[in-house]
Amino acid sequence: MSVNAGNECRFCLQGERGAILKNELALVKRDRFPLTEGHTLIVPRRHVQSFFELTADEHAAMCDLIVQAKAHIEQDQKPDGYNIGINDGTAAGQTIMHVHVHLIPRYLGDTADPRGGIRWIIPERRDYWKKTAL
Repeated sequence: MSVNAGNECRFCLQGERGAILKNELALVKRDRFPLTEGHTLIVPRRHVQSFFELTADEHAAMCDLIVQAKAHIEQDQKPDGYNIGINDGTAAGQTIMHVHVHLIPRYLGDTADPRGGIRWIIPERRDYWKKTAL
């Protein structure tokens, strides 16, 4: 990873330190504040704020690492599912302005009711299944 002039980006400053997997365009690190055991981040080497600013090659490199990271997680843990997410922009909750993908292993019982998954972003709209007629 390279540091842009004047950049205080945590990911850029860390570079490859702590990387558990990597390719030419991206790398994989464990989240410093994991939501679950095995919570992992996929980070492009180039400093880019938004997922939508990545090149097609960077997208492909990150997707390849998501699959590799899943296999790596499953060597140690036996998750029952995954959440995959990106906070893109301040309004979406992005706090590190270097795009990164969260790969979050999920385990039966890690929350009382996992329904709604990423819909918890806006809790009042989470229970969509209660509002729709069958």
